[in-house]
Amino acid sequence: MYSWEEIVFRLFLASVFGALIGLERERKDWTAGMRTHMMVSLGAALIMIVSTFGFSDVLGQKNIVLDPSRIAAQVVSGIGFIGAGTILFMNKGRIRGLTTAAGLWTVAAIGLATGSGMYLAAGTATVFALIILWALQPLERRITQKFKQSTLSIEAKANANTKDILAQFEENQVPFVSLSIDKTGNGFFIHMKLENLESEKIKTVINKLQQNADINKIFWE
Repeated sequence: MYSWEEIVFRLFLASVFGALIGLERERKDWTAGMRTHMMVSLGAALIMIVSTFGFSDVLGQKNIVLDPSRIAAQVVSGIGFIGAGTILFMNKGRIRGLTTAAGLWTVAAIGLATGSGMYLAAGTATVFALIILWALQPLERRITQKFKQSTLSIEAKANANTKDILAQFEENQVPFVSLSIDKTGNGFFIHMKLENLESEKIKTVINKLQQNADINKIFWE
């Protein structure tokens, strides 16, 4: 059994590790901020300490066999309930909060490592987590933007000339990945998937299409 100073130090260190990752999430004004990450890390560390030392008084007695790791193991699955609360299902199939949920799961693992005395592993994981959450974000945005696809929908009248509409994209060198046309009672819809999008070019195309009297509306997302 460790001294109370060692236990306090482990709990304090777990709170610090959680706070460092939580501050990064707090900076972006996410629901799970610094205090939430601190509590998750602190709770995981305490569970690990209890799992390791909480049954030392009965271990070794006749006919008593315990597996101290079973309590700590429940943190891995139990943290999923908190993580699920940070995931938001937006409209049109978009999901937000997955990174925060993964961060909470990682913080719980860091708390377990700290509670077990694996300070090097916990500290290294904290540094790596901060690099992933903060330093790699600009690179991720650059890669995502390069391969990002946008949807452009054009509502046109029945007498609109499809070739004239598509010619605007060719003239301004705006390529599209896919194209579909849906007829309606008063006209038709043109749905296009665009990639490697340059905002100035697509704005030029939209401005020209808006001047076409045969086009009712343009939706871009």
